[in-house]
Amino acid sequence: MFDPARSYDLIGDVHGCAHTLARLLDTLGYRRQAGSWRHPRRMALFLGDIIDRGPRIREALHIVHGMVEAGQALCIMGNHEFNALGWSTPALPGSGRHYVREHTPRHARLIKESLQQFEAYPGEWRDFLGWFYQLPLFIDAGRFRVVHACWDAGLIESLRALYADGRVDEPFLQAAAVPGSFADTVFNRLLRGTDMRLPHGLTLTSDDGFTRAFFRTKFWEENPQTYGDIVFQPDALPEQVAQTPLSAAEKTELLRYGPKEPLLFVGHYWRSGKPAPIRPNLACLDYSAVLSGKLVAYRLDQETRLDPRKFAWVEVERPELMQ
Repeated sequence: MFDPARSYDLIGDVHGCAHTLARLLDTLGYRRQAGSWRHPRRMALFLGDIIDRGPRIREALHIVHGMVEAGQALCIMGNHEFNALGWSTPALPGSGRHYVREHTPRHARLIKESLQQFEAYPGEWRDFLGWFYQLPLFIDAGRFRVVHACWDAGLIESLRALYADGRVDEPFLQAAAVPGSFADTVFNRLLRGTDMRLPHGLTLTSDDGFTRAFFRTKFWEENPQTYGDIVFQPDALPEQVAQTPLSAAEKTELLRYGPKEPLLFVGHYWRSGKPAPIRPNLACLDYSAVLSGKLVAYRLDQETRLDPRKFAWVEVERPELMQ
């Protein structure tokens, strides 16, 4: 799969911003030739979440799929591709569900734009759903790693025993309909990250209107002391919660990706500001493109520690976000 002599442009969550993706590829030196965006020496690597939310989901999928089919890109699965598969896949009898991802109002809201934009192209949507199964949940290239939300070495080792290349199948997807199953744990951890329940039964309503009893947590902090030390999401915790000390049990349960591990690239987390490493071996490339943010790439060559000068991005222009 990997040519060690080749350089890679790792690209964060696109979410249907096809025009912005084309501008970023152009900025990176890719040109549209023979039906695909191509670079003479580099390959793109997409971190998942190509679909949902944005105004040009179908166009974005055609760009990414075309590049993958032409050998010009690789793409991993994001939680939104998993959501689409779960939405369209009946659950097994006895699971207590009709679909792997139940058709609740909240879930319907998240996938609404994708379904609407493919209403006139049902065959294409079925084909893309089939292609989503070809997207691995992770890539381990030795000197660098790629996963949509969180690298959990233990889970990935167990998953490799079943699916050596990280590409799962429909039975595994259907198994995820059972809360707490291995499949459910894999999808939640690798594609959604780690989280922690808010104390005292508190809930938070995020800027996108969803109310949650959990908050997303860092999986690399070396010596956290409070909830505020581990929060990793756009929505801040209330000050009183942020100052709450972590218990010994909570500290023990935290996942840690060590500073001496290989380079790790993730998306998923809706960052803002100027793109930069989180630490020398960890970068998040999701900078909220579909919320008028940036579509970000990291231009990886042979380095073993991240170079802040190698982040590249384009600002998402307002016309992109209009149908």
